[in-house]
Amino acid sequence: MSFLEPVVPQHPSGLSRAGHTVVAVFLGLIFILGVLNNFLVLLIFAKFQSLRTPINLILLNISVSDMLVCIFGTPFSFAASLHGRWLIGHQGCMWYGFANSLFGIVSLVSLSVLSYERYTTVLRCAKADVSDYRKAWLCVAGSWLYALLWTVPPFLGWSSYGPEGAGTSCSVQWHRRSAGSVSYVVCLFVFCLLLPLLLMVLCYGRILVAVRGVTKINLTSAQRRENHILVMVVSMVTCYLLCWMPYGVVALLATFGRMGLIDPVASIVPSILAKSSTVFNPIIYVLLNNQFYRCFVAFVRCQADPLSSHTFHTQQSSRVEDHPPANSRHLHPPKAGPLPGRQASCPGGPVGSQTQQGDSTLILVVHYMP
Repeated sequence: MSFLEPVVPQHPSGLSRAGHTVVAVFLGLIFILGVLNNFLVLLIFAKFQSLRTPINLILLNISVSDMLVCIFGTPFSFAASLHGRWLIGHQGCMWYGFANSLFGIVSLVSLSVLSYERYTTVLRCAKADVSDYRKAWLCVAGSWLYALLWTVPPFLGWSSYGPEGAGTSCSVQWHRRSAGSVSYVVCLFVFCLLLPLLLMVLCYGRILVAVRGVTKINLTSAQRRENHILVMVVSMVTCYLLCWMPYGVVALLATFGRMGLIDPVASIVPSILAKSSTVFNPIIYVLLNNQFYRCFVAFVRCQADPLSSHTFHTQQSSRVEDHPPANSRHLHPPKAGPLPGRQASCPGGPVGSQTQQGDSTLILVVHYMP
């Protein structure tokens, strides 16, 4: 069958001409905004050297995967919606389903890796070596290999890719009830959505507890900066889950619910929400990331790197001394502190504040992560 063959097996769409037009409008907006936003992110990363830090490679990986979805995914479903049918044949449908699944899993895995990196630095006081890119590159490569591990099997006979919803997009064949298809859907949900979600909830939950403990004692500019950074990353995760969780739930209902429970029209909205995730991540970078926002303003005004004369650190930590005075207060349990034998402050030139009340001493050490 030719790659460009315009006919593939399709479900009855159940959509009127007006319905397909509405879907095409939303997809067109997602394509335009997604390309512009992610291209702007990539351009600013390339222009300002201060943003080229190990931890930012993970953020860059998310932006790259979002851009690839916009380029290699959204245009085909947009064109299909305009014509009311899939246009590039069965092989093109399989490629489309594979590519969108691959890039989506890369984004989710990258977000979970980012949460773990923050957890280890905030609560474990891990060394912040801004010149060591090896670990960051390993994380990026690992996210792509992990995504390939779960998106290649449909080509090898474990489930398959095909038309979904109104027949104007393609994905895993959720509606098939064979043992292979059901087992693949379960594994995909557990290992590519549920486990990364649990990791993010665990890591950010521990960070929130630590930050709240610090806030009750001393709210400094460094602490407000750390809260701001935390809001940025949590917003990224929340936005991603709001976009993708409906799609995951619909997929499970299509797999385990009664036949016909999810009609093609009902599956269109979760699919559009999933694609809209490519638009929101770059917006979060600009609005909630102080370091990136300054570079964005400098880019618009054609100015030099605003951060080149300051020392910023890509990882952060909020903690008290390893050996505080007897009457000083701990911010979090000892088991969440650094390993025995570490120095009282993390390496990397922290931005810190100190308050004294009588003989008690509290030290807040914050490492900045954009």
